[in-house]
Amino acid sequence: MIRYIKGTIYHQMDGSIIVENSSGMGFHIMISAGSSFYKLVDGEDVKVHTSMIVKEDDISLYGFSDREELELFELLITVSGIGAKGAMSIMSVLSPNALKFAIASGDSKSISKANGVGKKTAERIIIDLKDKVGSFDEAELDGPIDDKIFVNDDTRSEAKIALISLGYSQQEAENAISKIKGENLTIEDYIKLALKQM
Repeated sequence: MIRYIKGTIYHQMDGSIIVENSSGMGFHIMISAGSSFYKLVDGEDVKVHTSMIVKEDDISLYGFSDREELELFELLITVSGIGAKGAMSIMSVLSPNALKFAIASGDSKSISKANGVGKKTAERIIIDLKDKVGSFDEAELDGPIDDKIFVNDDTRSEAKIALISLGYSQQEAENAISKIKGENLTIEDYIKLALKQM
């Protein structure tokens, strides 16, 4: 099993990257919408922690910036009804610490914000993983408490969709939105600030 790949980013696409290693082989790796890899540019050196999912008709690599993200992904796919795509959807909405906090505190509403994840599935994740994640206090979160919420909250998501409708790629929209800092910004604020970076 391939556990990590070191190389350079050869090409980025919506939802995936191609990493070329020293032997000249290019690996197609699926990444979440909130992945830090989207902040990099082609040609940058990376180390991608990977999970290889083998099915009858498909072999796919899923990539993460560190082992913590990888371990969370592999915990999520142990839950009945959660496949690799569902796990990536959850990790696109919640940061690793936010996901741990949501599971530990029984916050099914936050988990169900992920595309394709309903309330019952979110509750199943909490029941199955609460003991494995353990206790997790807000004080353990990196950065301000507000950062624990969503990598892509509703306002940011709607602004990203608006940018895509204007003809920008998902990657371009995600990159621009992720660089915007500030509180109580409207969708219009996000769009105006994002367009300045395009």
